[in-house]
Amino acid sequence: MESVVLVMMIVVCFNYLLKQTWRKAGYVAASAVVCALFVGLMWPYAIEQSKHRISGWLADPALMLDLAVLLTVEVALQIAFCITAARILSSGSLPQRTVWCYRILRWFPGLLVFPVLFSALVAAIFALPGVSFPLVAWGLAAIVLAAIPLGRMLLKRLLPEKEIRLEVLFLSNALLAVLGIIATVNGRTAVAGTSQVDWGALGGVAAVVAAGLACGAALFRMKTNRKNSKNR
Repeated sequence: MESVVLVMMIVVCFNYLLKQTWRKAGYVAASAVVCALFVGLMWPYAIEQSKHRISGWLADPALMLDLAVLLTVEVALQIAFCITAARILSSGSLPQRTVWCYRILRWFPGLLVFPVLFSALVAAIFALPGVSFPLVAWGLAAIVLAAIPLGRMLLKRLLPEKEIRLEVLFLSNALLAVLGIIATVNGRTAVAGTSQVDWGALGGVAAVVAAGLACGAALFRMKTNRKNSKNR
């Protein structure tokens, strides 16, 4: 479980830095300042944590399910940004509401980076016993302040094309969603297994799917006929 959470934290940091490549340098600097201040000011709360308490949090099913909700919302917003940005890059003119959605989603940096920074602060305090807590916190804050713009610059050089960065961001968020499912399930299943098949329910699902396919095909035919009539 701890290994899965560690991989998720790395993916969250990567997604955060990759999202910064769509923002201007001044706003990236402001975001770095906010993250650095968060790390520097959270040391009074970080010193109250312990490894046993963190292990208890990871083993708490209710807490992990709450985190799953936050993870699902963030992944959904980031994937929506990828889809909207792809439409803007590939289409010439779009409705104004689509452009506004793109602008709002572009400014959303992600909320999971703050729990990751807090975890990094706790780990740094545990790794440096005997060192002043404020010194550890503000030293880590200085590293965060420099790492965010440098990481953004490095990613823009490694991935200069927006289309490639967009695909990588989409795939990394999909990976984060899969890792979130693994971490939150934690060996449990939602329902008990059964060997019996409810044929009525299966038939109902099949009927709904068939009706949806029929409606979709009918709508597609209507749109095609309208386009052909306009071209004539």
